Amino acid sequence: MKPLKRTLSAVAVAAALVSAAHAAAPMVKTPAPGFFRVMVGDVEVTPISDGTVDLPMDQLLRQKPEQTRSTLEKNFLKVPTETSDNAFLVNTGSKLVLVDTGAGALFGPTLGKFVQNLKAAGYQPEQIDEIYITHMHGDHVGGLARDGQRTFPNAVVRAGKADADFWLSQANMDKAPKEKKGSFQGAMASINPYVQAGKFKAIDGNGELAPGISAVAEPGHTPGHTTYVVESKGQKLVLIGDLIHVAAVQMDNPQVTIGFDSDEKAAAASRKKVFDDAAKNGWLIGGAHLQFPGLGHLQTQGKGYRWVPVNYTQMR
Repeated sequence: MKPLKRTLSAVAVAAALVSAAHAAAPMVKTPAPGFFRVMVGDVEVTPISDGTVDLPMDQLLRQKPEQTRSTLEKNFLKVPTETSDNAFLVNTGSKLVLVDTGAGALFGPTLGKFVQNLKAAGYQPEQIDEIYITHMHGDHVGGLARDGQRTFPNAVVRAGKADADFWLSQANMDKAPKEKKGSFQGAMASINPYVQAGKFKAIDGNGELAPGISAVAEPGHTPGHTTYVVESKGQKLVLIGDLIHVAAVQMDNPQVTIGFDSDEKAAAASRKKVFDDAAKNGWLIGGAHLQFPGLGHLQTQGKGYRWVPVNYTQMR
C-alpha cells in the first residue's frame, strides 16, 4: 500500500501545483488600442484616444458642487471624473487631416497615448498632411511637439487666428496670472516649432480648408475656438472640440459652463447654436471630451439634449 499512497500523494501535489499555476496568472491591466472607425459618406473618420484624465468636475463646473456630485452619482460616475481626451483623424481619400492632437507630455502619464494609438490604427505621424486645432489648450495641442521637435514633420497646422493671437502672445503671457502662464507656455511650445518651420497658417474666417472639410468659428471656450465640419454624400459630422465637457451634467443642463471657458456666456451660446442645429438636422457630432469614441447624435429633450452614442460598427 505504501507505493500506492506515495503515488496518490504525488498526484495530489501535482494537482495542487497546476491549480496554483492557473490561479497565479497575472492580470494584464492594459486596454485595447484606443481607436474607432466609421465612414461619413466616402470619408473615413478614425477617433483616436489620447487617454483619460481625472478632473475635479464638482469644482470646475459652474453650479453648486453638491449638485454636480449628485448628478454624477446618478450616472455611476464620481469625482474626480475620468474624462476622455479624443482626437479625430479624417481621411478624405486625397488628404489625411487630423483634428486636435491630445496632450502629449503636458498633462502627465494618463494622457499622451495618441501616437501609439495612431500607429495601432494603421497610420504613421509622417503621413498626416494637415492638422486642424479646435483651440490651443494643452490637451489639444500638446501632442504637436516634444522637446522642440515636430511630431508630425510633414503636416501644416491650422488654428483660429483669434486663438493664435491670444495664446502665442508673449505680452499676454507676461500679464497673465501666475497660475495661467502654463497654458501660454504649453501653446507656444507646441505651436512654435511649426511657426518656425513655416508650417503654421492661421484660419481667418469660416470656410472650406480641404475638400469636404470646413472651419466654423465658435468662440467662447477660447477666443478662437473653432469647430470643423466634415461633409460627404449628404452626411455631416461636426467636430465640436470643447463645446461640452461633462455629458452627464451638461446635456440635461446645457447652460452649465466650466471654469476653463474664457467667456462663459459666449461658450454657452456657441454650444446651444451648434447643438440645436445638430439635433434638428440629425448631424453626427464628435466631442473631444465625450466618452471615447466621442461620436453620437443629439435629440432635444426638455431644455436640454439627449445624447445617443454611435452604434458599434465594423468596416465593410
